[in-house]
Amino acid sequence: METTSLPRLTARDYDGTPWYYEPPVWQPHRFILGTVGEKPLACIGINPSTARPGALDNTLKSVQRLALANGFDSFLMFNVYSPERATDPNDMSPAIDPALAAENLVWLEAMLTQTRPVMWAAWGTLIEKRPYLPGMMRQMVEITNRYDIPWVTFGKRSKKGHPHHPLYLRKDETPQPFDVLGYLDEVFPEG
Repeated sequence: METTSLPRLTARDYDGTPWYYEPPVWQPHRFILGTVGEKPLACIGINPSTARPGALDNTLKSVQRLALANGFDSFLMFNVYSPERATDPNDMSPAIDPALAAENLVWLEAMLTQTRPVMWAAWGTLIEKRPYLPGMMRQMVEITNRYDIPWVTFGKRSKKGHPHHPLYLRKDETPQPFDVLGYLDEVFPEG
């Protein structure tokens, strides 16, 4: 994909702090939410909730806390898919919306052309909620690999090897390197 055709992240002031928020107004979907900085931690979850600039939910509060406690000056929240808001992951669409999935990947690449975050694998066991999620994750990894973006996890991984969800992490957790492609090959081998 040509980077010239990618949208630009635009910093907007919502509460005296510059935020990235795409789309910039409340919608039934969200691609990116986070603060602007020079050294961001990009948390990759499964589905966005109702959080918005200045009104973070408990998961995003944990993401922000861990980012700042570990030397990052900002955080970004991005999701494997679904960009559709679903506070309860069971409410995610059972089938993938190809247009939203494609736009989600466009915003990921746009983010990587403008920032150099460390990617935090943080989807927990929720990646098992829908059969299309591992495939979407593979597409995201392909994009991050093109930009040589490092991946980390926080906390203990599940029995199956899934990275820990941010909501249930201790406040003193530190990032550990994460071989995201090795994880995908082991937990979700392609048939």
